[in-house]
Amino acid sequence: MPNPRILVIGSTNTDMVVRAPALPAPGQTVLGGAFRMTPGGKGANQAVAAARAGGAVTFLTAVGDDAFGRERVAEFRREGIETRYIAVKVEAPSGVALIMVDAKGENLIAVAPGANGRLSPADLEAAEDVFRAAEMVILQLEIPMETALWAANRAWGHGKPVLLNPAPMPPDGLPRDLLTAVDILTPNEGEARALAPDAATLEDAAADILEQGPKALAVTQGQCGVTVFTQSETFTVPALPVRAVDTVGAGDCFSAALGVALAEGNSLRDAARFAVVAAGLSTTREGAQAAMPGRVEIEEMLAQHE
Repeated sequence: MPNPRILVIGSTNTDMVVRAPALPAPGQTVLGGAFRMTPGGKGANQAVAAARAGGAVTFLTAVGDDAFGRERVAEFRREGIETRYIAVKVEAPSGVALIMVDAKGENLIAVAPGANGRLSPADLEAAEDVFRAAEMVILQLEIPMETALWAANRAWGHGKPVLLNPAPMPPDGLPRDLLTAVDILTPNEGEARALAPDAATLEDAAADILEQGPKALAVTQGQCGVTVFTQSETFTVPALPVRAVDTVGAGDCFSAALGVALAEGNSLRDAARFAVVAAGLSTTREGAQAAMPGRVEIEEMLAQHE
C-alpha cells in the first residue's frame, strides 16, 4: 500500500547540550565537560519519527530566518519530509533549548520558543489541501494553544483523525473543545492523571478523559509499556525488552509510530504494538531525532517478538 499521508503540526528547536561534572549554582561557572548540538522540538521529533516509520509526512512548523532554522529545514528535506508550508518568521529567532547535564544525569533546561510561539492559524490556512488529503493529523503542545485547537478543529471538519500528544501539559489542563476534536490521546501517566486530578486510579482517570471526547487513550508508562483505554476495552502492551541508553524522544517516537500504523488501517492493538517496538528501539541509542528507527528495523524487531 502507498505510504499513509501524515500531517504533523508542532515545534522545531535546536538543542544545545553541555555535559559538565556538576550543575552550576547561581553566579557560578563550571569548567569541563563536552558540548553537543542536536535537532529537537516535539513536533520535529515526531515528524522525523513518522517519516522513518513509513509515513509520507508534511510538517507545519515555524522557524526564524537564521542559520538554525535553515539547517533544521534542510534536515527535514533529507528525511523526505514535505517542507513547503513551513513558516519563516523574520521577527523571531528559531527555537532553542539550552540544556546542562551533570555526571549523575541531573539537568537544567531553559527553552526559548522563538518562532514556535508565533505559529498561528493564519500560517496553517495555506495548507488547506494538506488537511484535506491527510490520513492522520498529529499534534503536540509546544505551539500556541490557539493554533493547536484551530488545527484539531480543521482536521475534524474534514473528517480526519487527530492524534494529540498532550505535552507539555498546560497548568490548567486542556480545553474541552480540543479534547472533543481528538481521536487518540497519548499522554504519559503523569499527564493522564493531571487531566483527571480527582480520579483515584489510572482506570478512573481514563474513564473520565474518554467521557470528554477522545475515542482512545494510550498511556505511556516507560518500562511498563503502554496501556490503551477505549469505551469498550482496556489492554496493555509490554515494553520492548532492551537496554535503554537514552529515553529522550521515546514518547515522541511512540506517538508518531502509532499515528502511522493507524493511518495504514491497523487495529488499535496492532498499532500500539508497532509503536511500542519503535519507541523501545529509539531508547537504544543517544539523541532524539538521530535515534528514531526506520521501518525495516521496526518490522524486524516486531517479528522477533510476536
